[in-house]
Amino acid sequence: MPFTEKNVSRDPAARQELIELGLMSLPVLLIGDRRLTGFNPTQIEAAIAEQQG
Repeated sequence: MPFTEKNVSRDPAARQELIELGLMSLPVLLIGDRRLTGFNPTQIEAAIAEQQG
C-alpha cells in the first residue's frame, strides 16, 4: 500500500495540516476517510482492509 510519511517536527506544513484536522497527538494515520491516532494494530489492519475493499 503506497503511503506518504510526514514528520511534523521537521515539516511546518505537515504540522499545520494536523492542527487544521484538530489532531494533536501522534502518531496519526490517515487511511481513506479514517483518521487513526495512536498505535493500535487492530484498527490499522481493519482500516487498510476496508480501504483495499
